[in-house]
Amino acid sequence: MAAVVLSEAERVYAMHGVQDDLRIDGRGCEDYRHIEIETDVVSNTSGSARMKIGHTDILVGVKAEMGMPKLERPNEGFLEFFVDCSANATPQFEGRGGDDLGTEITNTLYRMFDNSSSLELAALCITPRDHCWVLYVDVLLLECGGNLFDAVSIAVKAALHNTRIPKVSVLEDDEGSKEIELSDDPYDCIRLNVDNVPCIITLSKVGHRHVVDATAQEERCSMASVLVSVTHRGTLTCLRKVGVGSLDPASVFEMMETGKRVGKALHESLRTTLAKEESLGSKRHKVGFLG
Repeated sequence: MAAVVLSEAERVYAMHGVQDDLRIDGRGCEDYRHIEIETDVVSNTSGSARMKIGHTDILVGVKAEMGMPKLERPNEGFLEFFVDCSANATPQFEGRGGDDLGTEITNTLYRMFDNSSSLELAALCITPRDHCWVLYVDVLLLECGGNLFDAVSIAVKAALHNTRIPKVSVLEDDEGSKEIELSDDPYDCIRLNVDNVPCIITLSKVGHRHVVDATAQEERCSMASVLVSVTHRGTLTCLRKVGVGSLDPASVFEMMETGKRVGKALHESLRTTLAKEESLGSKRHKVGFLG
């Protein structure tokens, strides 16, 4: 997608629509576009998901590999994130543009999961201080049509929900040496509890109001946005302001409250959708929902 260019008349038209709670595509200020989720789409991964929202298309793969726990957390596994913003998604990612955005999204994901409640990392420990599961989460931006942070967070949660990790048996001989055996049964696996994994809600200030799930055109009308990481209970785990414009403190608090409200509804829709998608069996299906 090429860079979006809006005339002054188009910008005014979009801003007036937001003021009247009627955006260009007919949505209200707190409405998401239609979202499609498909899991188990990459065969050589432990879990994967693809999600589409408007013209934004994200593919996430999770690979579980055995590693050594971190020194500060010897009884836990951990996650590593990598985001690829290739120039195939949009010419804007040529040169350093894609690398800079990929680093920004990666750092935001680390901040999202930098707490003890998002994911039960202790379940990824095999033997304390010696062996654990490391989850390598690879995010590929296939197409960009606005609202990347929200889309990436939803796709990551869906991929983690789909992840299956082989069960491990630790055998110790008479001399005290340990041997690790992996289960060959694909159904004998560990599933991650992703209930507390947060999603990002981006609230973009357009005129005197704010909108969720901004399109590329609306992002051009917004000088500042607030990213809130919200759990299914409406708890904020991360807050970030992006953009060159300034925000009134009262506006920030309003946007936080909107993020909590919208986030709880989004989590419930996502939970229902993932359960429905999994109930369809091993055959891959696309399931859509409205946030």
